[in-house]
Amino acid sequence: MTTPRITRFRALVAKQPTNELFLFSLAQALDAAEELTEAETHYRACVETKTDWMLPRILLGKLLLKTGRKAEAKSLLEGALWLAVDQDHDDPAMELRELLKTF
Repeated sequence: MTTPRITRFRALVAKQPTNELFLFSLAQALDAAEELTEAETHYRACVETKTDWMLPRILLGKLLLKTGRKAEAKSLLEGALWLAVDQDHDDPAMELRELLKTF
């Protein structure tokens, strides 16, 4: 289901396809609308473009869990945990540790 938010961010990405913030916002909007395949594409673009960006890794990992791809999700979430610790993001680190205990 296309929402106004998805439409808006698709237009922004069309104008600036390498803008990580637009890609990330589109991915989040798609994820919220359960458009998981397209959301995954945009989360991956964020992860690949900016390797030290923790939040897209977390959300991509959670998306992969929703789609039953636990091994792939675990790898991303472990990488996100490393980034969270390295960047002193205590709350995400705690959340990731708890989530990784479920594997």
